[in-house]
Amino acid sequence: MSKNNSLGNAGVNRRALLSGTAALLASPFVLSSARAEAPPVNVGVIMPLSGPNAQFGINSRNGIELAADEINAAGGIAELGGAKINLVVADATSTPTTAGTVAQRLVSQQDMTAVLGAFVSSLTIAISEVTERRDIPLLTMSFADQITGRGYRNIFQVVAKASVLGKAQFEYTAAIAQAAGAKIEKIAIMYEDTTYGTAQANGLRAGAKAANVEVVMDDAYPLGITDTTPLINKLRGSGAQAVFPVSYLNDSLLIIRTMRQQKLTIPAIGGAAGYVIPDFEKGLGEFAENVLSIDTSNYDLAPQLTERFRKRFGYFMVHEALESAVCLEVLVQAIKKTKSAKAEDVAAALRGARFTGGWINGMTGGAVQFDQTGLNVLSVPLMVQWRGKDIVTVWPKDVAKSAPVWRS
Repeated sequence: MSKNNSLGNAGVNRRALLSGTAALLASPFVLSSARAEAPPVNVGVIMPLSGPNAQFGINSRNGIELAADEINAAGGIAELGGAKINLVVADATSTPTTAGTVAQRLVSQQDMTAVLGAFVSSLTIAISEVTERRDIPLLTMSFADQITGRGYRNIFQVVAKASVLGKAQFEYTAAIAQAAGAKIEKIAIMYEDTTYGTAQANGLRAGAKAANVEVVMDDAYPLGITDTTPLINKLRGSGAQAVFPVSYLNDSLLIIRTMRQQKLTIPAIGGAAGYVIPDFEKGLGEFAENVLSIDTSNYDLAPQLTERFRKRFGYFMVHEALESAVCLEVLVQAIKKTKSAKAEDVAAALRGARFTGGWINGMTGGAVQFDQTGLNVLSVPLMVQWRGKDIVTVWPKDVAKSAPVWRS
């Protein structure tokens, strides 16, 4: 009896051993399958998600997330075995010092292929100091000339620089006025004293000088100004036929509201930024109607792309969202080209190459190509104008979706 029990137990133990062995033999295949899944491509997204410029950062992040989700849903990056994009999002706040610290922490803790950010030029410049030292490509849609004017090899600016935008801001306005039978002889410039505002004001001056137009007011003001009444009083007495304010959202609302409340009706032509997002119209209502602004892209040039954004987020695809999506598009194309997620390989693939297709179809130049400084040489500014709750492209004529309204 005891013997039979012993044999029975031995049989059970043997079956257990075989079962365990089978499990051990099976487990390497499970692990192997897990290893076969391509590691994700880490992409840093550093944006101002808090502070006065938070809405711009949120808009930019939304554009990037939409593009990344679509890439991942389509199977990831085939050239890397179906690797998915892993966005590592960090809040730069609205302070350059913080942005630099956040960037340092991000690239130290994560193996980054690239970083995207940060809308506000001063934040982007601070971040670029970190990414340049670490040889990590930084793709941006920030405007300031300084971004690609320092000889850095790892910075890539997908839009025209601020001085070019400022010059176009003046030249397009003069052309629109002329088409309406008006002639501009005197203008006013007011701009925030940041890298973006200063550079764009330089472009405005250059445009006016080339056209022999007098700049009768040329005033910088501190970012976050709380009372624009002195500026508007000076504008009223200047004799300017048009004013060119270059500012972020809160300042743009104050400037236009004060102008209209004081019945100063000369055309105001914004410098993008605060003048081309839904919050501008929400904050001003009827005062926003027919306000013009320079811009670097607009949703109505590629509705087949941008309506996907509106459907998901509930508002038109603002330029920073579109161009941030373009940053990711270009990055992924560079990864595909080099078949590598190593930062140095991707940076090399970005330099000098021409990128087309996907979200890039929403850009004015129809393609992106970086020169030796990292500037996209194909970006062309355009002029938009508020109509109801949307902005429409009104200039140049070859891309306009509606005729501009000029009221001198």
